Amino acid sequence: MFSLQRPTTPFGAPRHPLRSHPLGNAPPRRWYQLADEREAAKPDDPLARSPALALLEAALMIADDPLPARKLAQVAGVGDGRTARQLLQRLQALYDADGSAFQVEEIAGGFQLLTRREYHPWLVLLRRSNADLRLSAAARETLAIIAYRQPIMRADLEAIRGVQSSEVLRQLIEKNLIRICGRDNSLGRPVLYGTTRKFLQVYGLKSLRDLPDIGDVPPPRRPTPPEAVPEES
Repeated sequence: MFSLQRPTTPFGAPRHPLRSHPLGNAPPRRWYQLADEREAAKPDDPLARSPALALLEAALMIADDPLPARKLAQVAGVGDGRTARQLLQRLQALYDADGSAFQVEEIAGGFQLLTRREYHPWLVLLRRSNADLRLSAAARETLAIIAYRQPIMRADLEAIRGVQSSEVLRQLIEKNLIRICGRDNSLGRPVLYGTTRKFLQVYGLKSLRDLPDIGDVPPPRRPTPPEAVPEES
């Protein structure tokens, strides 16, 4: 079973971006004009941000969840998601060039500013994981089975685990890591479980295709009735 531990730590929200910005609370159009004047007045700097790139970076810094490329394009005032992706590549190149502790990662259908993996062992000492995301061994096992076998019925899940799992499922639903994603066509139409977008975000995955390859999960073991013992004559 793979280890369900988030490899990176989200970048915390800074002070209010407009209050801390040297341009103050200028209207957006005036902001671009002033930023262009400042850009023209500065000497060439290989690490300088264009106004659009600075806006995109600021949006990533204050976002609690991954932002889609189209949303970032709207914030930065650029044409479309493709242009926003090009700006993101430029921002990542700047972080790589100056040895920054931060990186832009594409996870859960969007982009998020995270710390690099190598800093996680130290940062986790300063900021422990939220209590609501601490999972027991049983919850991690259940979540891993659902991630690889989804959509899956509770009966099949319990056949794989060998124990009753209703309480663990309830806890995972409360933490928004799994969801009811449909109903099976078998007798009684039992519900099917699958993972959520938050699952991808917490474990740093772009999509379910990025799950570690652990081979085929064994099929559920159906209990078989014991053979009848012939009576002694």
